[in-house]
Amino acid sequence: MDRTSATPQLDVPLRVRTVDWDDPDAETLRAEMSAEVGPRYAYLELGERGLTPNAVDLDTVYRTFVAYSDTEPAGHAAVRWNDGDLELKRMFVRPAYRGTGTATALLRAAEAAAREVGRPRLILQTGHLQPDAVRFYERSGYHRIPLFAPYHVLPLSNCFARNLD
Repeated sequence: MDRTSATPQLDVPLRVRTVDWDDPDAETLRAEMSAEVGPRYAYLELGERGLTPNAVDLDTVYRTFVAYSDTEPAGHAAVRWNDGDLELKRMFVRPAYRGTGTATALLRAAEAAAREVGRPRLILQTGHLQPDAVRFYERSGYHRIPLFAPYHVLPLSNCFARNLD
């Protein structure tokens, strides 16, 4: 069965699991995210700006999450260390699960991870061609902050933080 086109089991409680970065479901979800979002930003020629869009220094990854509806992977998020802050990375919800609370559950798991290590806030970056993501983060209590590395080379980026105390 093609997992990306299956009808979601929305009557099944959603659960978020901590997984390894190289967990097969996590890898599949990140590949789906790249396929969906990557073409939007191809014109930026990120490599010429010193950014490798799909690269994450595994030494900086603190925790990786996959949200499940029954046994179906519905979404992904990770948090990594970025200059003393925890940064949300690779937040993605499969289209069939958007609007089901999956993104909120993943975001809350990421925030809990930041609290767990005593960080006063969680930071994130999202691109200018993702207005739905911008609205979601604003509705979730995030406020804009100045661009931070490595996204400072992308002047149209949207950087956000949420104070967790």
